[in-house]
Amino acid sequence: QVQLVESGGGLVQPGGSLRLSCAASGRFFRVDDMGWYRQAPGKQRELVAGITAGGITNYAEFVKGRFTISRDNDENTVTLQMNSLSTEDTAVYYCQAVVMRSFYDYGGQYWGQGTQVTVSS
Repeated sequence: QVQLVESGGGLVQPGGSLRLSCAASGRFFRVDDMGWYRQAPGKQRELVAGITAGGITNYAEFVKGRFTISRDNDENTVTLQMNSLSTEDTAVYYCQAVVMRSFYDYGGQYWGQGTQVTVSS
């Protein structure tokens, strides 16, 4: 079993910053790709940013230049630094991770429980 535990959401004013963190724990050989998704009310879940085990990143167009994703492979954590937040960034943010059961065996995709980010004055 694999658990992803997120932290760092909350209420922030427009133009402010928040830092989300997610830690993976449980039975796995290693964590492969990790990422952050978000889901606003009435909308589908969408990719915010992703990062490979080797540190290659990709970002949704709407966060480029504002958000930064990073990870610590030793601690199995992924972090999303969010700057210049706007009301449109209000959503539940979910951590996602792909794990390997062994060097060759795919172990599955897992999701965190979600953390609320609210941008409002």
